[in-house]
Amino acid sequence: MDQQKTGRAAVAGFLPAFYPRLCRFCYGLTGSRSGADDLAQSTCERAPLNADKLQPGSDLDGWTFVVARRIWLNEVRATKVRLGAGHVDAQDATIRDSAAPVETNILALEVVDKVQTLPDGQRLAVMLAYVEGYSYRETAEMLDIPVGTVMSRLAAARKALAVLGQDAKVDE
Repeated sequence: MDQQKTGRAAVAGFLPAFYPRLCRFCYGLTGSRSGADDLAQSTCERAPLNADKLQPGSDLDGWTFVVARRIWLNEVRATKVRLGAGHVDAQDATIRDSAAPVETNILALEVVDKVQTLPDGQRLAVMLAYVEGYSYRETAEMLDIPVGTVMSRLAAARKALAVLGQDAKVDE
């Protein structure tokens, strides 16, 4: 078997276990369950086809997130759609653990709603650094931006989320 087929098989074999994380990341990009499903499916179709572009020793997780992000950016550019204006249905965003307390689901919904209001750059940085747990350097590489920009976007996101949190306390 040649090396290209081996790379495709490795990527295709990796995707099923990685799929839940990919869907979560795609949801962060698109802001909708159906958009996330479509983007994750496109990523699963294209990633094995682009396995020859994967550098030996590369992180498959990060590489797959980059593939998903590039597909999403291409779709946004092609349709000139601005994201983040949609509404997320409560049942789509709730935690699917019947043992989880109701308060956990409510908090998760509030956090998802607030993160979705952030500008694209901040939202992507939050998804990669805080949700997926990547380092600033890894996040910068995936987004193809300097580390300082990641730090700036995360600081701005924290500030915006803190303000949103304070606004919610005032409303109570």
